[in-house]
Amino acid sequence: MATNDVDISNIKIEQERDEEVQAPATISEKDTKVIENEKSNEWGSNLSFLLAMIGSAVGLGNIWRFPFVLYSNGGGAFYIPYLVALLIFGIPFLILEYAVGYNFKSSFAKALYKLNSKFEFLGWIVPLCTSGIMVYYSAVIGWIAIYVVLSFYKGWGDQPGNYFGNVLLKSTEEASGLFRFVPVILLTMIACWILIWFISHKDLERGLGNVSKILVPILFIIMIFIVVYSLTLDGASIGLNELFHPKWESLGTFRIWTSAFGQIIFSMSLGVSMAFTYAGYSGKSTDLVSNAVTIALTNSLFENFCALGVFSVLGYMANLKNISFAQLKDEGLVNGGPGLVFVAYPAVINVLGKFGRVLGPLFFITVFLAGLTSILSMVEPISFCIQNKFNITRKHSATLVIVIGAILSLLFSSKYGSTLLDYVDTYINNVLALFCTIIECIIFAWVFPVKRTIRTLNDRSKTIKVGTWWILIIRFILPLCIAVFWVGGLVDIIKDGNVAKTVVFAITTVIMVAISAIFTFVRPTNKLWDQVENRL
Repeated sequence: MATNDVDISNIKIEQERDEEVQAPATISEKDTKVIENEKSNEWGSNLSFLLAMIGSAVGLGNIWRFPFVLYSNGGGAFYIPYLVALLIFGIPFLILEYAVGYNFKSSFAKALYKLNSKFEFLGWIVPLCTSGIMVYYSAVIGWIAIYVVLSFYKGWGDQPGNYFGNVLLKSTEEASGLFRFVPVILLTMIACWILIWFISHKDLERGLGNVSKILVPILFIIMIFIVVYSLTLDGASIGLNELFHPKWESLGTFRIWTSAFGQIIFSMSLGVSMAFTYAGYSGKSTDLVSNAVTIALTNSLFENFCALGVFSVLGYMANLKNISFAQLKDEGLVNGGPGLVFVAYPAVINVLGKFGRVLGPLFFITVFLAGLTSILSMVEPISFCIQNKFNITRKHSATLVIVIGAILSLLFSSKYGSTLLDYVDTYINNVLALFCTIIECIIFAWVFPVKRTIRTLNDRSKTIKVGTWWILIIRFILPLCIAVFWVGGLVDIIKDGNVAKTVVFAITTVIMVAISAIFTFVRPTNKLWDQVENRL
């Protein structure tokens, strides 16, 4: 600044001061979207983070998978491998995902790219796996939404099994049914996608955070009411005795242990970048270890609570029909998966009399909320990756992900949809998701300098402390266990020999690899793509 300017006038000084103030603003305009994304991808409080993660973990698997897994794998004896899996697998792995995700405060693809640019392809495969689950999960959400309405007047009739498979789904195993859509399912799925978009495209706290604070408590309150009432039904003890009666000899089988570890993997959504992404959204002083313990225990308590309700109701039905539990099982009413929700439970509601008109809607609203909170979390990983690499806003990336997901999901609204869903679900859960879990475990435990996180994790932890035991588990025990499950899944698929299923597997693999390759090789438009924080 020239000295003679001062003598002439103060005007030039003020102008130059304005320019000095405005200069940084001009530069920052190029990074407006980056700043906007940073602010739109932060939890407003630790409570938002906790409830959103609980909502992500608590899903359909807790309600329709766990009770049957517990019953068919040794009953009360199942709790020994289940607790072992929770303590040496579930909690340590969740802490690992939280630690790495929190450290980078970025998307999964960006974090792996920063660790090693050669890992970027893997960094896209993992979030895409979650997106694949999201696509077909939306069909199940649509089915549940229909049953919420049906439950008010028992619209499934006297034969719930026939209604579900033949009347509603119009299910066929012929591939020609792929483009023959079922209008009511198609329209319901579109409505569900609109609801998902309405929540997901907003800033994280205003959308997902606030919704989690409302839906998760409602979900728990309704489930508590259902279970407490179910326990008062005549014959409830019959179902509970069947459920918890320990078959100690099953502890010597390989199946009970793989079932326990598998349940922990799937019910806690481990290894598919959701926990990683949510942790990246958290604040600087977050107690990651205590949060991991809280979420793991809450998830386990919820699914065990669900088992109490399900088998109390089944025991009531056996008592009402004056038949043994084994006969009830022969009638196909003691099943896991969709059969439990869409066939067995409606059959029970049919015989509950007037109270069935209360219990039915409450049950299906609970299942719907569990599914909704889970699918909302599935939008986040790939959406955040796109935001990071291509510097677009959260609103636009979430909209893009949801529109594409909705279009792809229409295949599951066809008459072939339920068959296709079974094939894709088997492939993603038994092959791709476990492969992704192995990737996370090896890269996070061996490539990422995980030992440096221990001090910060322990300083903030109000519960357990991590140390050498944690390192040993995540570096040796976890990869070995997951690899065993993965190989076992591949063997089961090979033994199955289903040609149509194999074709679906091949097509899905090609699609996943192709999309990951495209995202990897397209040049980033965000100049901060190679910059990440190291918060631990």
